[in-house]
Amino acid sequence: MTIMDRSHPPGLLVAAPRSSSGKTTVTLALMRALARRGLAVRGAKCGPDYIDPAFHQAATGYPSVNLDSFAMPDAMLDSVAAMAGHGADIVIAEGSMGLFDGIVASEGRTGANADIAARYGWPVLLVVDVSGAAQSAAAVALGCARYDPRIRIAGVILNKVASARHRRLVEAGLARVGIPVLGVLMRDATLSLPERHLGLVQARETGDLTARLDRLADLAEAGLDLDAILAAASGRLPDVADAALPPPPGQRIAIASDEAFSFLYPHMEAGWRAAGAELVAFSPLADEAPPEDCDACWLPGGYPELHAGKLAAAGRFLNGLRSFAEHNPVHGECGGYMALGLGLEDAAGVTHTMAGLLPVATSYKVRRLHLGYRVATLIGDGPLGQGGSRLVGHEFHYASELTPPPAEDVALAVVTDAEGVPLGMAGHRCGRVSGSFFHLIG
Repeated sequence: MTIMDRSHPPGLLVAAPRSSSGKTTVTLALMRALARRGLAVRGAKCGPDYIDPAFHQAATGYPSVNLDSFAMPDAMLDSVAAMAGHGADIVIAEGSMGLFDGIVASEGRTGANADIAARYGWPVLLVVDVSGAAQSAAAVALGCARYDPRIRIAGVILNKVASARHRRLVEAGLARVGIPVLGVLMRDATLSLPERHLGLVQARETGDLTARLDRLADLAEAGLDLDAILAAASGRLPDVADAALPPPPGQRIAIASDEAFSFLYPHMEAGWRAAGAELVAFSPLADEAPPEDCDACWLPGGYPELHAGKLAAAGRFLNGLRSFAEHNPVHGECGGYMALGLGLEDAAGVTHTMAGLLPVATSYKVRRLHLGYRVATLIGDGPLGQGGSRLVGHEFHYASELTPPPAEDVALAVVTDAEGVPLGMAGHRCGRVSGSFFHLIG
């Protein structure tokens, strides 16, 4: 079956009642299997996540985007969604956490997966981890189907089924409540992708990724009703231009890009390019400096703590960055922020000297999770915008700051959480250099 209307492709949302149910496994299996059938598959990820979209791109051959009903204004959200559907036969979105998990906010603005399904009319493929349950899994699926009248559950994918008998019991419960089973994956520990402390290992670091994706596609062909899943896809994406995407910090932007710095949202890059900016990649791990003919430098987040020794020894990178910052704006997000600081202490307690452009020292010796949406009001003008601008993003890291909180004259922004609870000053700005643990979304 081929879906023909690429101007308004239908979509599906792969979601689950809770985290760690197998959403990524099912999403990648479905994407790869449909792409192997010759369909133009485009991916999307609900909420703030850098890693899953890179796996989507590996599975489909096309960039994936993030869709966030809390962090993105409506116009931006629709622009990014339209970008996801461009040239596609079908859009497959992957949820995060549970289907309805988000913040307490007005309907449609909670950041939950359900907001995205409702906004674009995408039916939900509900992935249910049935390990430790049988007919009771149907009660969970029924609750998801009835909880929010805005959405429709197209069917259930059963994950981690233990045996043929287990499958019969689970399917009997779902038949009782009238929810179709559109696929089954048996329990198989080898399906899991490698993980580290922030989640999955990045796609570029997974050496056997192609073989893994093809195996997932084989399992999808064998265990999922692909024709029924395609038939269930529906919805309509908006016809919008890209004018609502984020503006660039310069017109020729040097972007650190390697295994230490890779967390840059696709919609950010698209917005910058749409505004006429040129993006020039360089690799700090290869001891490359930001090109001198660029007019701004951006250090994304990533895993600098895993490469701190190599970064500290990259003299050409560090000296070039310092020289660049004398005349041009430089901004670092999370991992990039740490690289701009005085030093980075790794998990073993060894301190590595960084660029020294911002008065912050960070440590991974004692891990503490910092996670959640952040609403930032900029204190002064800089690469993120003019002073007083309100920006929305997120924070996700385990690092601790060893230096005192910034004073207002050097802080980047005043920050609250998603519900308006004050979190104080955040980040630093010194001369043309700025940075914080805040990842900008919209």
